[in-house]
Amino acid sequence: MATGKRRPPTGGRPRLGRARVGVSARVGSLARATPSDRFFRDVVASMRNGVVAITRDGRIAFMNDVACRTLGCRPPRADLGRPFFEVLRDSPDVVRLLAGAFDLTTLPNRAELRLKRSGKVIGYTLSHVRDHRGRVTGAALFFKDLTRVEQLEERERLRDRLAALGEMAAAIAHEVKNPLAGIEVMAGLLKRQVPDSADAQGILNDIIKEAKMANAIVLEVLEFVRPIRLQVERVVLGELLQSAIAMAETKAPRGDVDVSCDAPADLPLLRADPYQLRQLFTNLITNAFEALGGRGRVAITAALVQPDDEGPPVDGHGAGPTVRVEVADNGPGVPPELIDKIFNPFFTTKPQGSGLGLAIVRKIVDAHDGRIDVESDATSGTRFRITLPVDTGAHLFGS
Repeated sequence: MATGKRRPPTGGRPRLGRARVGVSARVGSLARATPSDRFFRDVVASMRNGVVAITRDGRIAFMNDVACRTLGCRPPRADLGRPFFEVLRDSPDVVRLLAGAFDLTTLPNRAELRLKRSGKVIGYTLSHVRDHRGRVTGAALFFKDLTRVEQLEERERLRDRLAALGEMAAAIAHEVKNPLAGIEVMAGLLKRQVPDSADAQGILNDIIKEAKMANAIVLEVLEFVRPIRLQVERVVLGELLQSAIAMAETKAPRGDVDVSCDAPADLPLLRADPYQLRQLFTNLITNAFEALGGRGRVAITAALVQPDDEGPPVDGHGAGPTVRVEVADNGPGVPPELIDKIFNPFFTTKPQGSGLGLAIVRKIVDAHDGRIDVESDATSGTRFRITLPVDTGAHLFGS
């Protein structure tokens, strides 16, 4: 028998009618909150996890600063009382999660979600908010940005793959190196015996050239699989970058490419292996020269970054200041479907490339407890961002 009472909605978009007065009263009551109420609100607001709470009628009841930064929202107090699907319109994945909160009896706990627009990975728990009578009055989403944790896990998986691949590659490289040297020597001897045959001379020159190229690839493979043992020194980053530019010009034609390097003189000294860092930046600049084909520009910038600018660290090596170096070019960019593959060993889009240049770059960055990110599109080119701790490698040597 009908009682005349209206049941709350159980599905679809939350109903927003007759909610303005209640929301205004709740927001207005904050000023009259007891010291205990204010304390607990401050506790939640100060959490390092993101918190988003909505009322049963689909409005934002609470959202802390961490949630706003992670989801790209305005400061939280400006959005109290507004429909959550308007406030979180740039995070449709989270909107769908909250919209289904009142349709489920068992909500996800310790689940993970990749936000499609930003690419961030969050670990979250979704729970109902109940009053003293046990009635559901809202829903709360608690989450943590796991993007950097995910990157570290991927780095560990890559290290495992490289270790297995390295053992195999080292064995093959040693077996191939000696025959290649023999081919090059024998072709040189044969070349001396047929000095009057132009055709034979051309063929033998090609054989020697190809043997040298194959030998260079073998040496690069051996360099890649060899464990890195850092020889740490005090490094002036600006001088090292200038040296890397000069070395890159010997490896690939620069042509009319305009190169700028902005590394402030007051940057702190890095404790790093100068040879390894020079190779790292030489490889990146060489790639840029090859991508530009003699025209365009390469911009190299370096800056000091404080811990607060990078967010909370996820391991023991991210608590101090870092130096961020960016190597950007305005070339054709990397196709989106290839971005995740460019650091894989032996992956290359070049006709004669070994596919080890960027793999070696990543290996050197990892050895220095750093991080490398890449952004690329067809309109603005490619940008590599390398982040290195100022005390790079110091924990490895007890100093």
